[in-house]
Amino acid sequence: MVDQLAFTQENRERIQAVENSFGPSGKSLFRPGRVLIGEGRLMKLCRRRPQPKVFYLFNDILVYGSIILHGHWHKNQQIICLEDIQLEDLEDGVSMENQWLIRTPRKSFYVSAASAEEKHAWMEHIEDCRSKQLQHAGCQPGCTFATTWIPDRASAICMRCSKTFRVNKRRHHCRRCGFIVCNACSKNRAVICHISTKPVRVCRLCHLSLQDHGGLTQDEVCSRGDSDGRNCSDEYELVMSEYEATIDDEADDHAPHKWVESQINSWSPYHYLKPHHQSPNLTGLSNHLT
Repeated sequence: MVDQLAFTQENRERIQAVENSFGPSGKSLFRPGRVLIGEGRLMKLCRRRPQPKVFYLFNDILVYGSIILHGHWHKNQQIICLEDIQLEDLEDGVSMENQWLIRTPRKSFYVSAASAEEKHAWMEHIEDCRSKQLQHAGCQPGCTFATTWIPDRASAICMRCSKTFRVNKRRHHCRRCGFIVCNACSKNRAVICHISTKPVRVCRLCHLSLQDHGGLTQDEVCSRGDSDGRNCSDEYELVMSEYEATIDDEADDHAPHKWVESQINSWSPYHYLKPHHQSPNLTGLSNHLT
């Protein structure tokens, strides 16, 4: 009993420290039965280039965010339920080594670890927690995931009309196919249920495809008429702070490249906490720690 109480207090303090690192903008993370399993930094492939992110693995969720002030503070907190995650092992790429793909219904993205050992540790522990969470909840794993976005630097032209991007012809992404498209080729909006309950940007071909397959209703579609792209649909996208690149990826992409390099050089290795005590049997999740 003493060991259990000591573990409960230590675990709560760890979770409180994670909450505090995100400041007032972060969401509360403590709940009965939730345990912090491991933490560390990974490189996440964003729109323009890989960016360092801090990741926290709990027994039921994966939390990540941007790094500020030499790693002492974080922002743009993202929370993903482990039941909604699918991992895919990948070979080393040109821009990132020791990488793998994290798929979720709202957003899918590539991450990489500092070494092959850390990569395998992350993937093994995420899969283990996910399996136990699915077993505890008695549900089946999800099968609908968001398409990964093609990085901005992968194309200098619109992947629909082939026109060259310029200062006044910005890159955008279709939320359905992940292609890089111009404003003219992505004026339409559609509701993609597993991504958002609000209309999101889709390219013209995906819009036609959704119409042909009966995936759109009149209430689910709207078109952008102004040239700068600011209308109700873009406001919807900005409100979606959890998984939208306008907040998660683009905000950090404006940081100086030297800042990114300094963060890479100072990133901490994956720290697997591996609690030695059983958590109190409050929600039946104690076997998550074995």
